[in-house]
Amino acid sequence: MYSEDIKQKFSELYNQTPDIVVRAPGRINLIGEHTDYNQGFVLPAAIDKAIYYAVSKRDDRQVKLFSYDLDDAYEFSLDVLKKSDKGWANFLIGMIAEIGKRGAQIPFGVNVVFGGDVPFGGGLSSSAAIESGIGFALNQLYNLGLANIDLALAAQQAEHNFAGVNCGIMDMFASIHGKDKSVIKLDCRDLSYEYFPFETTEYAIVLCNSGVKHNLGDTEYNKRRAECEEGISILQLAYPQVDSLRDATIPMLRSQTDKLPEIVYNRCRYIIEEITRVEQACLDLLNNDFLAFGKKMYETHQGLSELYEVSCAELDFLVDRTVDNDAVVGSRMMGGGFGGCTINLVKKEAVDAFLADMEKAYEAEFGQKLVSYRMSITNGVGEI
Repeated sequence: MYSEDIKQKFSELYNQTPDIVVRAPGRINLIGEHTDYNQGFVLPAAIDKAIYYAVSKRDDRQVKLFSYDLDDAYEFSLDVLKKSDKGWANFLIGMIAEIGKRGAQIPFGVNVVFGGDVPFGGGLSSSAAIESGIGFALNQLYNLGLANIDLALAAQQAEHNFAGVNCGIMDMFASIHGKDKSVIKLDCRDLSYEYFPFETTEYAIVLCNSGVKHNLGDTEYNKRRAECEEGISILQLAYPQVDSLRDATIPMLRSQTDKLPEIVYNRCRYIIEEITRVEQACLDLLNNDFLAFGKKMYETHQGLSELYEVSCAELDFLVDRTVDNDAVVGSRMMGGGFGGCTINLVKKEAVDAFLADMEKAYEAEFGQKLVSYRMSITNGVGEI
C-alpha cells in the first residue's frame, strides 16, 4: 500500500515512527461544474485515489515537510507563515495559517511526509486532498477541536490566499465529508448537504486523463468567476432579489439579453442550467435511472465546451468518441477545465474494450498515450 511507502520514508528521514497516518482522498464530481462559487449545487464524491500523510509532533515550532512524489523538502517556522517559492509547500503552509485564523492554536511543529496516487493536474483535486490531510492530522494530534466544516473552510481560504485560486468549497468538502458508495448533494449557499446512493452493479466510473495540464491560477478560472459576477450585477438592476446565479432563471436572463454581453450571457446560461441539472440528476439516482443521469452528463459537457468555454480539443475528442459507444451512458469533462480528465459511466463488462478503443483512438489523434483510471467511491479523510 502507498501508506507503507510513506511511513517507511518517514522513518528514514526522521528516525522515528509517525504519531498518526492519514488518508485524504481526491474527489470526482459527477455533475455540477463551476456551480459551487455561484451558490448552486454540486454532486461530488470521495474516491480511492488519495494523498497519504505520516506526521509526528515536534517539541519546537519548526515544521519539516517532505513531498514523497517530488522528492523535495521544505522547512518553516509556525511563527513565520508566508508564501514559499515552492508551489507545493504553499498548500500546507496556507492550511496551517488558515487554521490559526480560525482560533485554533497549534502549539508545536510537526515532521511530515506526504504523497499519493491522486494525479496532479487531472481535475481530481490533489490540492484539496493535500490540505484536508494536513488539517485533519493537526486537528487530531493537537486536539484543536475543529469541526469538519471548519477544516473545509480553512482549506478553501488556503486556496484563495496562498494558491491564488478563487475556488468554491466543493473539492475540500468532498475530501473531508465523503461517504462510501454515496455522492454528496452539497448546497454551496448554506453548506447543507445530503447523501444520495451511488451504488450500481451495472456501471463503472472510468476517468480518461487527457494528459493536458491545467493551472487554474493562470487566470482563466478567476476570469470565469468575474464574468459570472458581471452577469449578476446586470441582472440585479432588473431583479434586485438576485444575489447569485442560484436565484436567476433562464427567462430572467433572456429578458436582459440586450444588456448582457454575449460572453457573459453564455456563462450565466450555463450556470443556471447546470444548477437545475444537479437537482434533476439526484432524482435520477433515487429512481436508479443511470441512463437519464448519463444524458445529463453529456448536456453538462456541451455547456462547458460551448457556453462556458473551459474545455479543450483533447477533452472534446474524448467525449465525442463515446457518443456512439453503446457501452457508455454518460461522459463529460470534469474539474475546472483546460485539461485534466473526462469522467465516464461505462457498462462494467465493457470497460476493457472501452479503454482499448479510447487509448488507440487518442494516440492516433494526438500522438500521446491515454492514461485511464477505474474509480471507486470511498469515505472521506481519516486516520489509517
